[in-house]
Amino acid sequence: MDWVRVLSILGAVAPVALMMVAAVLPRLSGLPAPGCWRAFRRLSILSFLALLASACAPHRDPAIAGVLRVTPLGLVMALLVQLLGTVIGAFSKRYLDGEAGQPRYVAALAGVLAAVQLLLVADHWVVLILAWAWVGWELERLLCFYPERPFARLAAHKKRMADRAADVLLVAAAALAWRTVGSGSLSCLWSRLGGGGLPILLQLSALAFVSAVILRTALLPVHGWLIQVMEAPTPVSALLHAGVVNLGGFMLIRFSPLLDRAMPARVLLVGFGLGTAVLAGMVMLTRVSIKVRLAWSTAAQMGYMVLECGLGLYTLAALHLIGHSLYKAHSFLSAAQVVRGARLQAMHPAEAVPTGSLVLAPAVSLALVLLLKSESGLAAWPWWWSAVLGLAWAPLLWIRAGRAELRSRGLQVLGGLFMVGLLTCAALWAHGLPLGVSDTPHPELGLAALLVLVGLYVFVALLQRHPQALTAWRRWCYAGFYLDEAYTRIALQLWPARWASEALRSGPERPILSDDPR
Repeated sequence: MDWVRVLSILGAVAPVALMMVAAVLPRLSGLPAPGCWRAFRRLSILSFLALLASACAPHRDPAIAGVLRVTPLGLVMALLVQLLGTVIGAFSKRYLDGEAGQPRYVAALAGVLAAVQLLLVADHWVVLILAWAWVGWELERLLCFYPERPFARLAAHKKRMADRAADVLLVAAAALAWRTVGSGSLSCLWSRLGGGGLPILLQLSALAFVSAVILRTALLPVHGWLIQVMEAPTPVSALLHAGVVNLGGFMLIRFSPLLDRAMPARVLLVGFGLGTAVLAGMVMLTRVSIKVRLAWSTAAQMGYMVLECGLGLYTLAALHLIGHSLYKAHSFLSAAQVVRGARLQAMHPAEAVPTGSLVLAPAVSLALVLLLKSESGLAAWPWWWSAVLGLAWAPLLWIRAGRAELRSRGLQVLGGLFMVGLLTCAALWAHGLPLGVSDTPHPELGLAALLVLVGLYVFVALLQRHPQALTAWRRWCYAGFYLDEAYTRIALQLWPARWASEALRSGPERPILSDDPR
């Protein structure tokens, strides 16, 4: 066996095995908290080095025992997950210093990392289903690290319901695909997909799979648990928002050969992704709590990521996934500084954005995106997505009316132009990376998404100019359109929980359906 294959196998198997040891050790050895943290740190660093050695191999994408496969994107994600897990572990050690139950926390954290690493290299339906269920099981233990908090238990309960429904859908998708292909191997499924349409069983399999991803990715209306995990320790929020919830995007990219030929599944992704991005983005604008605003931001970003996959822009979705993971990990781990900065900003009077700036900003942003794209010579994405990017990055070019000094306004514009150019260049550069991802844009769905996002920009512009005229809308947005309230009631009716009565008696200032993180 050549050394290239040895390194590839090492990169796939070693992180899973080492993190499993880190998860089992605190549960069996009875080590005190300092010993558990030392063992976790060493095993996590060894896992990262094994992945780094695999990344240095000149050839990758080997199959292992017919059930595992190391893909270029999977290897990049594994490196990112292990790096974030190591950093979050070091932060958690300081954050939980003096807390009881630290060995239990270490075991669950290592278990999540082991399950995620296994999911990233899964090449068989059985391995995929078991690994994703394992992720959810270990994450529930972290969400309920403070079991005396009823809101934490409520979030875990609602996530458990979504996970079990997703498991059923994944089993159905696997059964339909297995019956059609005659094998549970995902590589065999990709090789059997030819041109033209799909058999009806594979169409149904794709629909079941994307439905499971929608549940796992916490899109609306099953998003409530993602908002309410603020009851868990801050490092858990960082792990969830920076890594675990992004797995849905990775799996959609992994299943792109199937989704490209399953139009109903793509329409479902675009519908849920677009709806979540728009509604969660509107809610985020009305939130006061910084951490809750970050949580709603994650819901909106997951919607955009799912939308990109439904439109066939898988390379952009991969870049979005990596960037969002790094940004949210930093945001939650530095939440104290973020809150302090928001308080300082709140001390200054609100400054309106002139109408001219609201109108010109998207035009200038779009012009810069198109210019850089044409200069690069890459047909990286279609024109309608350039328009989407222009709308998304337009707020970077808004000029506040309160800044009367010409120099101040000029510096703001230059800074905004620099950020738009930097983001566009990063997106163009990512299309040249050997990630093994190919795009299949869908023009009709793309135009429909563009029209909806134009409507969202108009709403945000009206909110900037006439906030008092949209009082009723602000009330609905602040309430999250009451979607989580309805889902919570249904969840507790279908799967009652004995401890729910304790939360219901918690008092009028802290209702059971609130997303207040206090």
